[in-house]
Amino acid sequence: MTQNKIAIIGSGGREHALARKFAQTLTWENVFTLPGNGGIPNSHSINVNDFDEVERFCIYNKIDMIFVGPEQPLAAGIVDYFKNKDIKVFGPDKQSAQLEASKIFAKQFMKKYGIATADFKIFNNTNDAKYFTAKKLGDLVIKFDGLAAGKGVFVCSAIDEANEALQELEKAYGENVNFIIEDKIKGDEISIIGFTDGKTIKLLQPSQDHKQLLDGDKGPNTGGMGAYSPVDGISNELMQKIRDKIVNPTLKGIQTEKMNYKGVIYFGIMVKNGEPYLLEYNVRFGDPETEVLLPALKNDLYEIANACISGNLNNVNFEFEEDYFCDVVLVSGGYPKVYSKNYVINGLENISENTLIFHAGTKNEAGVMLTNGGRVLNIVGRGKTLNKALDNAYKEVNKIYFKNMFFREDIGKRKNKHFKNF
Repeated sequence: MTQNKIAIIGSGGREHALARKFAQTLTWENVFTLPGNGGIPNSHSINVNDFDEVERFCIYNKIDMIFVGPEQPLAAGIVDYFKNKDIKVFGPDKQSAQLEASKIFAKQFMKKYGIATADFKIFNNTNDAKYFTAKKLGDLVIKFDGLAAGKGVFVCSAIDEANEALQELEKAYGENVNFIIEDKIKGDEISIIGFTDGKTIKLLQPSQDHKQLLDGDKGPNTGGMGAYSPVDGISNELMQKIRDKIVNPTLKGIQTEKMNYKGVIYFGIMVKNGEPYLLEYNVRFGDPETEVLLPALKNDLYEIANACISGNLNNVNFEFEEDYFCDVVLVSGGYPKVYSKNYVINGLENISENTLIFHAGTKNEAGVMLTNGGRVLNIVGRGKTLNKALDNAYKEVNKIYFKNMFFREDIGKRKNKHFKNF
């Protein structure tokens, strides 16, 4: 029997978590990460935006499946490129990836298929938006239309904040930039992530990301400062509402539009007074949610991916660990804006063997691990209760040091007001 081999596209903590999960059944020598990073075994530094190069690498190494981690290759059409080739690719095609790559496309899709979401208005000029933001007293959300690595969303509470967001958009993309402005829904945010083969959607456990840089959900949006799963207080009734008002109509839209969608689908949801509203789609695993969701999943990930590609996901029953998982992200000082690299990371050798460490922005130079990005490391604790998982994570965080290291001290401590008693 031929040994299955997989290539994971990407270089962050999400990809390290994916690689570890696949290696549990395929072994590390059969799990390749492109380009990977200094902490992911079997990383290979190739240009993943050059699909010809990716194909040559996969043929040479007899790889039979590609699992795409980040959104950019999906939006660029990597699934379409490999459509008539012998290598399977896990992920949606270019058209389907527009659900994440274009906020305008996504909101129009939500409206067309009756998916619960905030009211919105489309703009293609920052000057045209100023009167609208003033009329709304700046209490709104501004979203850049395209991909922005988790930093194209501006949650505003005053006119000055809204005008500053418009200025940032104009500075980055010019005056004639496509974006949307939507009503701000104030509630509790959760990540609902699942797999789809285009015929069914099967969900993982709910998780909660912490997007803002500072404790108390203050400061700028980042790619994510930490996450935990499962999320207490999400009742069966609420989950049924999420399925009825968001997940099922999304699946109907995918089928009606005849999308070639075989991959991960991510629902960013805000819950207000027990009612769910869809904020955004992602067409891949969230980061840092992946780092807590995959350790909790008992199933063989290769079998799940293969079932999605072959259209047999309905035959797979997900099983989960009973424990809680908490991820604390260690970032470089200055992130998400300007930060320095190449600082020595100390203390990794002191980490408990029960703790999972997923490398995000690291590089290995002659056996010395150095910082090489904004988000550097993910420290994941596990416990029978959420508090125990948090304690285990932070105990290990305090063993690690690199110059200008920063992290939030309140991951998992958010007081969710809108989940319970509905």
